[in-house]
Amino acid sequence: MNHPRTTPDAASAGTSAAVSPSASPARRSRAVILALDVVLIILFAALGRDTHQHGLDPAGILVTASPFLAACLAGWVLLGRRHSPASLWPAGVALWLITVVAGLGIRALFGGGMALSFAIVTLCVLGAFLLIPRGAALLLDRRRR
Repeated sequence: MNHPRTTPDAASAGTSAAVSPSASPARRSRAVILALDVVLIILFAALGRDTHQHGLDPAGILVTASPFLAACLAGWVLLGRRHSPASLWPAGVALWLITVVAGLGIRALFGGGMALSFAIVTLCVLGAFLLIPRGAALLLDRRRR
């Protein structure tokens, strides 16, 4: 069975739909980190909705997560041209800030709440969610060497 392969540009931009099992470890690592980013942003939205009793219906969670998902994916594309967004520094930190700032901006454009407390919680939680996995991957990579 043939597995879809990504082009180097698509993989580095984080836009690949599938990664071949024979892909390089770095490409697989980027795909895993991208998938983890998406899952953790959705978890952030679900936790926020649950905390504020807005319900945990999947459509509502995706609507809440969508500005941050869009910002994160745009960050992957923008940063992927020069650096690996799966790395911790500098691209991972830049991706975190792009995700927070652009996500809050998109949310505001579509009428979402913009309380300062929400912005601070978003900055902190998405910082942990987007940077801790990258830090853990960096430590694991160093231990393997």
